[in-house]
Amino acid sequence: MAVGTVTALMLGFGLGGQVLNFFAQRSATNAAKESAEFNAKVAEMQAVDALARGADDEERFREVVKGLIGSQRAGFAGQNVDVGIGSPVDVVADTAYLGELDALTIRNNAAREAWGYEIEAENFRRFGANAARQGRFNQAGALFGIGTSVLGAFRAFGIGSGGNTSPSRSIFVSSPGAMPFTGIPSVNLGPPPLRGFG
Repeated sequence: MAVGTVTALMLGFGLGGQVLNFFAQRSATNAAKESAEFNAKVAEMQAVDALARGADDEERFREVVKGLIGSQRAGFAGQNVDVGIGSPVDVVADTAYLGELDALTIRNNAAREAWGYEIEAENFRRFGANAARQGRFNQAGALFGIGTSVLGAFRAFGIGSGGNTSPSRSIFVSSPGAMPFTGIPSVNLGPPPLRGFG
């Protein structure tokens, strides 16, 4: 196999790998962003569910407290005690007060649980945004790799150098010593010297 063919294959595989890397980066970026958004929506649904469950639990607990107060009054009345004065009123008032505190605690706990899910949703969205940003940087790096591979192929085959395949001449410089339109001195892109051969 000729050296030119081997070089062409190497450059082709290198370029193909860079192109595949670019599409893999783009795919991974999109997958991470979509996954983060899905997780954020699930967390938001969990927040809504936590509030709904809290409201149901609070309502059920208030019914239990009402039933307890009714039982207390019935107990006092069964003992021929007037439920409208004295100790029976105090007992019922304490039960109602403690029941209200517990009901508000249930509501507060549900709100805290929902808030935790909302924070989780926000964290997922931030993760998705960061993944997208990192993915764009990775894609840019892959594009630079593609450009490097293409330029290497041009250099290896003397394309863009006016047919001169001399390794000591840059393919990007139209006049010796300066880059076009910039006046920046050119850099010799020739191959490194061979070592150990004399």
